[in-house]
Amino acid sequence: MSDDKYLRSIEELEALACNWWPIEVREEAQKMSILQYLLDTQEKFISILKLADKDKPEKIFELLDASSFDYHLFLKHLILLTDLGAEQLQRINKEFPTLFPNKSLTYKLRRKEISYQFTGLPTRGALNNKKMRIDSLEHLQASSYDAAICKDLIMMLIYGASAVIPRTRAVLYKCNCSDYLGDDAQIEDYVRKNYIRVSKIIAGKVSNDLGNKAQEYALKYLSEKLGPNYRLQSNGKLPDVSENDGKTWATFDILVDRIDKNGKYKEYVGVEVSFQETSNSVIERKATLARNRFVQVASRRSYVAYIIDGIGNFSRRSAVRTLCDNSHCTVAYTPEEFDILIDFIREKLG
Repeated sequence: MSDDKYLRSIEELEALACNWWPIEVREEAQKMSILQYLLDTQEKFISILKLADKDKPEKIFELLDASSFDYHLFLKHLILLTDLGAEQLQRINKEFPTLFPNKSLTYKLRRKEISYQFTGLPTRGALNNKKMRIDSLEHLQASSYDAAICKDLIMMLIYGASAVIPRTRAVLYKCNCSDYLGDDAQIEDYVRKNYIRVSKIIAGKVSNDLGNKAQEYALKYLSEKLGPNYRLQSNGKLPDVSENDGKTWATFDILVDRIDKNGKYKEYVGVEVSFQETSNSVIERKATLARNRFVQVASRRSYVAYIIDGIGNFSRRSAVRTLCDNSHCTVAYTPEEFDILIDFIREKLG
Protein backbone atom coordinates (compact mmCIF):
# COMPACT_ATOMS: atom_id res chain seq x y z
CA MET A 1 0.00 0.00 0.00
CA SER A 2 1.15 3.56 -0.69
CA ASP A 3 1.97 6.08 2.01
CA ASP A 4 -1.66 7.23 1.86
CA LYS A 5 -3.60 4.47 3.62
CA TYR A 6 -6.67 5.19 1.51
CA LEU A 7 -5.03 4.71 -1.87
CA ARG A 8 -4.74 1.22 -3.27
CA SER A 9 -3.18 -0.33 -6.32
CA ILE A 10 -5.17 -2.77 -8.42
CA GLU A 11 -3.15 -5.64 -6.93
CA GLU A 12 -4.00 -4.54 -3.37
CA LEU A 13 -7.68 -4.16 -4.25
CA GLU A 14 -7.77 -7.56 -5.89
CA ALA A 15 -6.25 -9.21 -2.82
CA LEU A 16 -8.94 -7.69 -0.59
CA ALA A 17 -11.88 -8.15 -2.97
CA CYS A 18 -14.77 -10.58 -2.50
CA ASN A 19 -14.90 -11.01 -6.33
CA TRP A 20 -18.36 -12.63 -6.40
CA TRP A 21 -21.61 -10.90 -5.48
CA PRO A 22 -22.32 -10.94 -1.74
CA ILE A 23 -25.32 -13.17 -1.04
CA GLU A 24 -27.42 -10.34 0.44
CA VAL A 25 -27.07 -8.31 -2.77
CA ARG A 26 -27.73 -11.26 -5.09
CA GLU A 27 -30.82 -12.37 -3.16
CA GLU A 28 -32.32 -8.89 -3.31
CA ALA A 29 -31.68 -8.57 -7.03
CA GLN A 30 -33.04 -12.03 -7.80
CA LYS A 31 -36.32 -11.07 -6.16
CA MET A 32 -36.71 -8.54 -8.95
CA SER A 33 -35.80 -10.86 -11.79
CA ILE A 34 -38.95 -12.42 -13.26
CA LEU A 35 -37.07 -13.36 -16.39
CA GLN A 36 -34.58 -15.49 -14.48
CA TYR A 37 -37.49 -17.37 -12.91
CA LEU A 38 -38.86 -18.08 -16.37
CA LEU A 39 -35.51 -19.54 -17.37
CA ASP A 40 -35.53 -21.69 -14.26
CA THR A 41 -38.97 -23.10 -15.19
CA GLN A 42 -38.30 -23.31 -18.93
CA GLU A 43 -37.69 -27.08 -19.07
CA LYS A 44 -41.00 -27.86 -17.42
CA PHE A 45 -42.76 -25.42 -19.75
CA ILE A 46 -41.23 -27.17 -22.78
CA SER A 47 -42.20 -30.60 -21.49
CA ILE A 48 -45.84 -29.52 -21.18
CA LEU A 49 -45.86 -28.18 -24.74
CA LYS A 50 -44.41 -31.47 -25.96
CA LEU A 51 -47.15 -33.46 -24.27
CA ALA A 52 -49.94 -31.17 -25.48
CA ASP A 53 -52.28 -32.53 -28.16
CA LYS A 54 -52.97 -30.15 -31.06
CA ASP A 55 -56.29 -31.91 -31.76
CA LYS A 56 -57.41 -31.80 -28.12
CA PRO A 57 -56.86 -28.17 -26.98
CA GLU A 58 -58.27 -28.74 -23.49
CA LYS A 59 -55.61 -31.37 -22.74
CA ILE A 60 -53.07 -28.65 -22.03
CA PHE A 61 -55.02 -27.68 -18.90
CA GLU A 62 -55.12 -31.30 -17.77
CA LEU A 63 -51.34 -31.33 -18.12
CA LEU A 64 -50.97 -28.10 -16.17
CA ASP A 65 -53.18 -29.42 -13.37
CA ALA A 66 -51.37 -32.77 -13.26
CA SER A 67 -47.93 -31.14 -13.15
CA SER A 68 -48.94 -28.39 -10.67
CA PHE A 69 -47.71 -25.80 -13.15
CA ASP A 70 -49.77 -22.70 -12.43
CA TYR A 71 -51.80 -21.23 -15.28
CA HIS A 72 -50.48 -17.72 -14.84
CA LEU A 73 -46.85 -18.91 -14.97
CA PHE A 74 -47.58 -20.82 -18.18
CA LEU A 75 -49.29 -17.68 -19.50
CA LYS A 76 -46.21 -15.57 -18.69
CA HIS A 77 -44.06 -17.96 -20.73
CA LEU A 78 -46.44 -17.70 -23.67
CA ILE A 79 -46.52 -13.90 -23.49
CA LEU A 80 -42.74 -13.88 -23.60
CA LEU A 81 -42.58 -16.28 -26.54
CA THR A 82 -45.21 -14.45 -28.58
CA ASP A 83 -43.84 -11.04 -27.64
CA LEU A 84 -47.38 -9.86 -26.92
CA GLY A 85 -47.21 -7.41 -24.03
CA ALA A 86 -49.78 -6.09 -21.58
CA GLU A 87 -50.39 -2.96 -23.68
CA GLN A 88 -51.38 -5.06 -26.70
CA LEU A 89 -53.51 -7.38 -24.57
CA GLN A 90 -55.29 -4.36 -23.12
CA ARG A 91 -56.16 -3.15 -26.63
CA ILE A 92 -57.43 -6.63 -27.48
CA ASN A 93 -59.58 -6.55 -24.35
CA LYS A 94 -61.09 -3.20 -25.40
CA GLU A 95 -61.84 -4.43 -28.93
CA PHE A 96 -63.06 -7.83 -27.77
CA PRO A 97 -66.56 -7.72 -29.34
CA THR A 98 -65.05 -6.97 -32.75
CA LEU A 99 -62.28 -9.55 -32.56
CA PHE A 100 -64.31 -12.29 -30.90
CA PRO A 101 -68.01 -12.19 -31.84
CA ASN A 102 -70.19 -14.20 -29.46
CA LYS A 103 -67.25 -14.21 -27.00
CA SER A 104 -65.59 -17.07 -28.82
CA LEU A 105 -62.41 -17.80 -30.75
CA THR A 106 -63.01 -19.78 -33.90
CA TYR A 107 -59.85 -21.13 -35.46
CA LYS A 108 -58.97 -23.59 -38.20
CA LEU A 109 -57.02 -26.73 -37.43
CA ARG A 110 -56.27 -29.30 -40.11
CA ARG A 111 -59.03 -27.77 -42.27
CA LYS A 112 -61.50 -28.16 -39.42
CA GLU A 113 -63.04 -25.18 -37.62
CA ILE A 114 -62.99 -25.33 -33.82
CA SER A 115 -64.58 -22.83 -31.44
CA TYR A 116 -63.45 -21.98 -27.95
CA GLN A 117 -65.89 -20.13 -25.69
CA PHE A 118 -64.35 -17.46 -23.45
CA THR A 119 -65.43 -17.42 -19.81
CA GLY A 120 -63.14 -14.82 -18.23
CA LEU A 121 -62.70 -12.32 -21.03
CA PRO A 122 -63.33 -9.51 -21.68
CA THR A 123 -62.55 -8.04 -18.27
CA ARG A 124 -63.85 -4.86 -16.76
CA GLY A 125 -61.15 -2.23 -16.41
CA ALA A 126 -57.57 -2.74 -17.46
CA LEU A 127 -56.24 -6.13 -18.47
CA ASN A 128 -52.79 -5.45 -17.06
CA ASN A 129 -49.98 -7.53 -15.62
CA LYS A 130 -51.25 -7.01 -12.10
CA LYS A 131 -54.70 -8.39 -12.95
CA MET A 132 -53.04 -11.38 -14.62
CA ARG A 133 -50.80 -11.77 -11.53
CA ILE A 134 -47.65 -11.76 -13.65
CA ASP A 135 -46.31 -8.36 -12.60
CA SER A 136 -43.85 -9.57 -9.94
CA LEU A 137 -41.84 -12.62 -8.98
CA GLU A 138 -43.83 -12.81 -5.76
CA HIS A 139 -47.10 -13.09 -7.69
CA LEU A 140 -45.67 -15.60 -10.19
CA GLN A 141 -44.51 -17.88 -7.39
CA ALA A 142 -47.88 -17.69 -5.63
CA SER A 143 -50.83 -19.94 -6.56
CA SER A 144 -53.40 -17.15 -6.45
CA TYR A 145 -54.71 -16.09 -9.88
CA ASP A 146 -57.87 -15.85 -12.01
CA ALA A 147 -57.96 -19.25 -13.73
CA ALA A 148 -60.70 -18.26 -16.20
CA ILE A 149 -58.77 -15.23 -17.50
CA CYS A 150 -55.53 -17.22 -17.71
CA LYS A 151 -57.25 -20.07 -19.54
CA ASP A 152 -58.79 -17.70 -22.10
CA LEU A 153 -55.47 -15.98 -22.73
CA ILE A 154 -53.57 -19.26 -23.05
CA MET A 155 -55.99 -20.43 -25.74
CA MET A 156 -55.72 -17.09 -27.51
CA LEU A 157 -51.91 -17.12 -27.48
CA ILE A 158 -51.66 -20.71 -28.72
CA TYR A 159 -54.35 -20.67 -31.41
CA GLY A 160 -54.88 -16.97 -32.23
CA ALA A 161 -52.81 -16.99 -35.44
CA SER A 162 -55.20 -19.63 -36.86
CA ALA A 163 -58.35 -17.54 -36.26
CA VAL A 164 -60.82 -17.69 -39.16
CA ILE A 165 -61.69 -13.99 -38.90
CA PRO A 166 -59.03 -12.07 -40.89
CA ARG A 167 -58.98 -9.08 -38.53
CA THR A 168 -58.46 -11.35 -35.52
CA ARG A 169 -55.80 -13.34 -37.32
CA ALA A 170 -53.97 -10.13 -38.28
CA VAL A 171 -53.88 -8.94 -34.65
CA LEU A 172 -52.79 -12.33 -33.28
CA TYR A 173 -50.39 -13.33 -36.04
CA LYS A 174 -47.58 -13.99 -33.53
CA CYS A 175 -49.74 -16.42 -31.56
CA ASN A 176 -48.76 -19.48 -33.52
CA CYS A 177 -47.63 -21.97 -30.86
CA SER A 178 -50.18 -24.48 -32.19
CA ASP A 179 -48.06 -24.83 -35.34
CA TYR A 180 -45.43 -26.68 -33.32
CA LEU A 181 -47.60 -28.92 -31.13
CA GLY A 182 -47.03 -32.58 -31.88
CA ASP A 183 -43.46 -32.08 -33.08
CA ASP A 184 -40.95 -32.21 -30.24
CA ALA A 185 -38.03 -31.02 -32.37
CA GLN A 186 -39.92 -27.97 -33.61
CA ILE A 187 -41.04 -27.10 -30.09
CA GLU A 188 -37.44 -27.29 -28.85
CA ASP A 189 -36.24 -25.11 -31.73
CA TYR A 190 -39.08 -22.59 -31.34
CA VAL A 191 -38.64 -22.15 -27.59
CA ARG A 192 -34.83 -22.23 -27.55
CA LYS A 193 -34.50 -19.63 -30.29
CA ASN A 194 -36.87 -17.30 -28.47
CA TYR A 195 -35.03 -17.82 -25.21
CA ILE A 196 -31.77 -16.77 -26.83
CA ARG A 197 -33.48 -13.40 -27.20
CA VAL A 198 -34.78 -13.64 -23.64
CA SER A 199 -31.35 -14.58 -22.27
CA LYS A 200 -29.89 -11.38 -23.66
CA ILE A 201 -32.62 -9.41 -21.93
CA ILE A 202 -31.99 -11.34 -18.72
CA ALA A 203 -28.25 -10.75 -18.81
CA GLY A 204 -28.76 -7.01 -19.06
CA LYS A 205 -31.59 -6.86 -16.55
CA VAL A 206 -29.96 -9.00 -13.89
CA SER A 207 -26.70 -7.06 -14.26
CA ASN A 208 -28.59 -3.79 -13.94
CA ASP A 209 -30.60 -5.08 -10.95
CA LEU A 210 -27.43 -6.23 -9.21
CA GLY A 211 -25.70 -2.95 -9.96
CA ASN A 212 -28.59 -0.99 -8.47
CA LYS A 213 -28.71 -3.25 -5.42
CA ALA A 214 -24.94 -2.95 -4.94
CA GLN A 215 -25.31 0.83 -4.90
CA GLU A 216 -28.31 0.69 -2.55
CA TYR A 217 -26.57 -1.70 -0.15
CA ALA A 218 -23.44 0.48 0.00
CA LEU A 219 -25.56 3.60 0.53
CA LYS A 220 -27.47 1.96 3.38
CA TYR A 221 -24.30 0.70 5.07
CA LEU A 222 -22.51 4.06 4.85
CA SER A 223 -25.56 6.01 5.97
CA GLU A 224 -26.14 3.86 9.06
CA LYS A 225 -22.48 3.97 10.11
CA LEU A 226 -21.89 7.68 9.39
CA GLY A 227 -24.95 8.80 11.32
CA PRO A 228 -27.24 11.86 11.13
CA ASN A 229 -24.53 14.51 10.69
CA TYR A 230 -23.89 13.37 7.13
CA ARG A 231 -26.17 13.59 4.12
CA LEU A 232 -25.91 10.82 1.52
CA GLN A 233 -27.61 11.22 -1.85
CA SER A 234 -28.09 8.46 -4.38
CA ASN A 235 -27.08 9.68 -7.84
CA GLY A 236 -26.21 13.08 -6.39
CA LYS A 237 -24.94 15.95 -8.52
CA LEU A 238 -21.73 17.62 -7.39
CA PRO A 239 -21.87 21.43 -7.88
CA ASP A 240 -19.17 23.01 -10.08
CA VAL A 241 -18.04 19.65 -11.50
CA SER A 242 -19.31 19.52 -15.06
CA GLU A 243 -19.78 16.95 -17.81
CA ASN A 244 -21.14 16.99 -21.35
CA ASP A 245 -19.10 20.07 -22.26
CA GLY A 246 -20.27 21.93 -19.17
CA LYS A 247 -23.98 21.32 -19.79
CA THR A 248 -24.62 19.24 -16.63
CA TRP A 249 -23.17 18.73 -13.16
CA ALA A 250 -21.37 15.41 -12.66
CA THR A 251 -23.49 12.70 -11.05
CA PHE A 252 -21.98 10.30 -8.51
CA ASP A 253 -23.52 7.00 -7.40
CA ILE A 254 -23.34 8.27 -3.81
CA LEU A 255 -22.67 11.89 -2.90
CA VAL A 256 -21.73 12.66 0.73
CA ASP A 257 -21.57 15.97 2.59
CA ARG A 258 -21.94 17.24 6.14
CA ILE A 259 -25.33 18.73 6.92
CA ASP A 260 -23.91 21.45 9.20
CA LYS A 261 -21.47 22.82 6.62
CA ASN A 262 -22.30 25.45 4.01
CA GLY A 263 -20.50 27.89 1.76
CA LYS A 264 -19.21 28.11 -1.78
CA TYR A 265 -16.40 25.66 -1.12
CA LYS A 266 -18.31 23.15 0.95
CA GLU A 267 -16.54 19.78 0.70
CA TYR A 268 -18.14 16.68 -0.77
CA VAL A 269 -17.08 13.09 -1.30
CA GLY A 270 -18.32 11.63 -4.54
CA VAL A 271 -18.41 7.80 -4.41
CA GLU A 272 -18.64 5.58 -7.49
CA VAL A 273 -19.63 1.93 -7.08
CA SER A 274 -18.47 -0.64 -9.64
CA PHE A 275 -19.04 -4.35 -9.11
CA GLN A 276 -19.04 -6.76 -12.04
CA GLU A 277 -18.84 -10.56 -12.02
CA THR A 278 -18.70 -10.62 -15.82
CA SER A 279 -16.56 -8.38 -17.97
CA ASN A 280 -18.47 -5.51 -19.56
CA SER A 281 -17.95 -1.92 -20.59
CA VAL A 282 -19.41 -0.18 -17.50
CA ILE A 283 -16.05 0.22 -15.80
CA GLU A 284 -14.54 1.41 -19.10
CA ARG A 285 -17.08 4.25 -19.20
CA LYS A 286 -16.25 5.19 -15.62
CA ALA A 287 -12.55 5.17 -16.52
CA THR A 288 -13.02 7.58 -19.45
CA LEU A 289 -14.55 10.10 -17.04
CA ALA A 290 -12.13 9.52 -14.19
CA ARG A 291 -9.28 11.96 -14.95
CA ASN A 292 -11.48 14.93 -15.78
CA ARG A 293 -13.64 14.28 -12.72
CA PHE A 294 -10.66 13.93 -10.42
CA VAL A 295 -9.09 17.23 -11.56
CA GLN A 296 -12.34 19.18 -11.24
CA VAL A 297 -13.32 17.66 -7.89
CA ALA A 298 -9.87 18.26 -6.39
CA SER A 299 -9.88 21.87 -7.62
CA ARG A 300 -13.08 22.58 -5.68
CA ARG A 301 -11.61 21.09 -2.50
CA SER A 302 -13.66 17.89 -2.63
CA TYR A 303 -12.86 14.20 -3.03
CA VAL A 304 -13.45 11.19 -5.27
CA ALA A 305 -13.72 7.63 -3.93
CA TYR A 306 -14.28 4.32 -5.72
CA ILE A 307 -15.70 1.04 -4.49
CA ILE A 308 -14.30 -1.50 -6.97
CA ASP A 309 -14.87 -5.24 -6.89
CA GLY A 310 -15.92 -8.23 -8.96
CA ILE A 311 -13.86 -10.66 -10.97
CA GLY A 312 -15.17 -9.12 -14.19
CA ASN A 313 -13.80 -5.70 -13.26
CA PHE A 314 -10.35 -7.08 -12.49
CA SER A 315 -10.20 -8.54 -15.99
CA ARG A 316 -10.25 -4.93 -17.24
CA ARG A 317 -7.02 -4.02 -15.53
CA SER A 318 -6.25 -0.86 -17.47
CA ALA A 319 -9.63 0.66 -16.56
CA VAL A 320 -9.23 -0.26 -12.87
CA ARG A 321 -5.73 1.24 -12.81
CA THR A 322 -7.12 4.46 -14.27
CA LEU A 323 -9.70 4.65 -11.47
CA CYS A 324 -7.08 3.92 -8.80
CA ASP A 325 -4.79 6.62 -10.24
CA ASN A 326 -7.59 9.20 -10.23
CA SER A 327 -9.04 8.68 -6.79
CA HIS A 328 -8.52 9.94 -3.26
CA CYS A 329 -9.74 6.61 -1.82
CA THR A 330 -10.22 3.15 -3.31
CA VAL A 331 -11.81 0.24 -1.45
CA ALA A 332 -13.22 -3.21 -2.22
CA TYR A 333 -16.82 -4.32 -1.64
CA THR A 334 -16.68 -5.77 1.89
CA PRO A 335 -17.85 -4.40 5.27
CA GLU A 336 -14.22 -4.04 6.39
CA GLU A 337 -13.43 -2.00 3.30
CA PHE A 338 -16.58 0.11 3.71
CA ASP A 339 -15.35 0.98 7.20
CA ILE A 340 -12.11 2.32 5.68
CA LEU A 341 -14.16 4.51 3.33
CA ILE A 342 -16.15 5.75 6.34
CA ASP A 343 -12.89 6.70 8.10
CA PHE A 344 -11.86 8.58 4.94
CA ILE A 345 -15.16 10.49 4.77
CA ARG A 346 -14.99 11.47 8.44
CA GLU A 347 -11.35 12.54 8.10
CA LYS A 348 -11.99 14.71 5.03
CA LEU A 349 -15.41 16.15 5.86
CA GLY A 350 -14.98 16.43 9.60
